[in-house]
Amino acid sequence: MTARHVPEPRPINPLSPIWRERRVGLLGGSFNPAHRAHLLVSQTALVRLGLDEVWWLVSPQNPLKSTDDMAPQADRLAEARRVAAGRRIRPTDIESALGTRFTVDTLAALRRRFPLTRFVWLMGADNLQQVSRWKRWPDIFQLAPVAIFGRPNYSLTAMSSTAAKRFGTRRIPVERARDLAGMAPPAWTFIHLGHEPTSATAIRAARRAHNRSSVD
Repeated sequence: MTARHVPEPRPINPLSPIWRERRVGLLGGSFNPAHRAHLLVSQTALVRLGLDEVWWLVSPQNPLKSTDDMAPQADRLAEARRVAAGRRIRPTDIESALGTRFTVDTLAALRRRFPLTRFVWLMGADNLQQVSRWKRWPDIFQLAPVAIFGRPNYSLTAMSSTAAKRFGTRRIPVERARDLAGMAPPAWTFIHLGHEPTSATAIRAARRAHNRSSVD
């Protein structure tokens, strides 16, 4: 089935005054494909953190993931735009424009380009559990406030992770989540989500099964 075409949003102009003091959440990932769990994190972040927008950073290629079964970035970006349309969520290939592959480099580049924008890095509890494998991972917490979103089967172990222990004294209570974007890093909070079983892996498996049955 061909995805409905969604017009490409206007390019992000770092010199535009619209970004002055804007509060923007950044959700990185392969988005292979984008799905309801991405929407749940983003819509929760917009409300609980008081954000103006959430940018989906559709990665050219996640350094920690295999290229097997990875759709072309243009296809993943087009589907992300279809899923996110009209929700104050902006899917973007800005990492390709910046020439960055690692989160720490992307954050540093965005801070240089948008010095007056208040960024918050968004990630699931599964990523908090393994963020210590990322390039210069402590610098990520120094570059932007971080909001962690609980995921089934990950929340408890994530809170005992290397990163959670390293920055344990910088965690703020969820009741102050709307203050996070204005805080100097390191600062982070943990937000529990409703159950959303959708996963990109399951979607890809279902699509492969559908394609096989169509051929048969």
